[in-house]
Amino acid sequence: MSVQDAARDHYLARQAAFAAGLGDESAWLASLRRDAVSAFSDAGLPKGREEEWRYTNVAPIAKADFELAAEPARAVGRDDLESHAFPVFACSVYVFVNGRFAPELSAGGELPGGARVQSLRSLRGSGAESLEGRLGALADPKQNAFAALNTAFLDDGAVVHVPRGGEAGQPVHLVFVSAPGAAPAVVHPRVLIDAEQGSHVCVIQDHVCVGNAQGFSNPVTEIHAGANAAVDFVLLQREPDHRFHVSNLAVRQARDSRVSAHTLSLGGALVRNDAQVLLAEQGAECDLNGLFVGGGKQLLDNHTLVDHAVPHCTSRELYKGILGGSARGVFRGRVIVRPDAQKTLASQSNPNLLIGRGAEMDTKPQLEIYADDVKCSHGSTIGQLDEKALFYLRSRGIDESRARDLLTRAFGLEILEALPAEALGQALDELLFERLRYARLEGSR
Repeated sequence: MSVQDAARDHYLARQAAFAAGLGDESAWLASLRRDAVSAFSDAGLPKGREEEWRYTNVAPIAKADFELAAEPARAVGRDDLESHAFPVFACSVYVFVNGRFAPELSAGGELPGGARVQSLRSLRGSGAESLEGRLGALADPKQNAFAALNTAFLDDGAVVHVPRGGEAGQPVHLVFVSAPGAAPAVVHPRVLIDAEQGSHVCVIQDHVCVGNAQGFSNPVTEIHAGANAAVDFVLLQREPDHRFHVSNLAVRQARDSRVSAHTLSLGGALVRNDAQVLLAEQGAECDLNGLFVGGGKQLLDNHTLVDHAVPHCTSRELYKGILGGSARGVFRGRVIVRPDAQKTLASQSNPNLLIGRGAEMDTKPQLEIYADDVKCSHGSTIGQLDEKALFYLRSRGIDESRARDLLTRAFGLEILEALPAEALGQALDELLFERLRYARLEGSR
């Protein structure tokens, strides 16, 4: 039996025990959970022979036999948030510790424009009908085993709802804190963002860790962008380098909607980010930006899929990777232009910078075009620092180490400057510099 098959059996046994303690839940939610369990049972964890996982071996996750996260060994306090999840948007911060909503650490209050953030666990009871047709409608458990695993253990998370014409007015900061308990643990956070017609919201989904225990985060996020709605979304992963992180983002856009999604991977031993966007109605526009920085033996994998299902839609994609030491990066970006999707505008770019002797990057940008009246482009580069630029800085009296730091930081700064919350970009600049210094020092060994 492979380690993936053994892990499947382990999680199925834990899910049976978990389900036994759920009690009664609405019929549609119970059906959603059963379908997810069935899909995970059939597929199990991905194996290397699967094309979508060709460069990412999940055996380290499968071998760990993670238990479902329970109460942490010590209480998480406000100081932990200030030190691990800076900047904390204090007027609209919602904190989840080991997957469970922590109201004592949160400061939601009333949001402008009628926007609401609620705990998924609280809605699974009397408010479940408000979730039907939205929760689980985009993240298909049959297409991704980790999404199936998340849905099978569906418990708590955040539901962000912005009514028609509403504007949240300030970033909604969702902080998912992993804290060590008695055994290495897995958390399955769930986020549902429902932006109705003409609304606007900015959501920061922030994953941090307190303590040094091994662990695994497996979040799923679904975004419904209504007609003429605007959603700015940031997925920030800044957990320690000994943790595993697999995320799934699924987006559906209605007519004339705008979605910007920014994925930042600044830690983790094995990180996999899947993002799937369906441009379902005309005039929809999306921007996908990503930055991943790795050193040591980290593995950072980003897979994106943008589906132009109808005419007159626009997508722009920019993912940047910086790798030092023996780190490995993976990027697979796929853009599909359906036969009737005329007047499509699509661009995709994946520049990568290698600053370590053993660093490696596997990149595969793809365009699948089945219409003839389109403007599409894609490209990828893998290189090192520009020696001419390095020489120029050194000729101005800057020592080599500082010059390399400046050039590497400038390469990644473009993504931070595009973030929808200026304060977040400014705060992350220092963290980016620390990660770049780590990657460069690892690369020099």
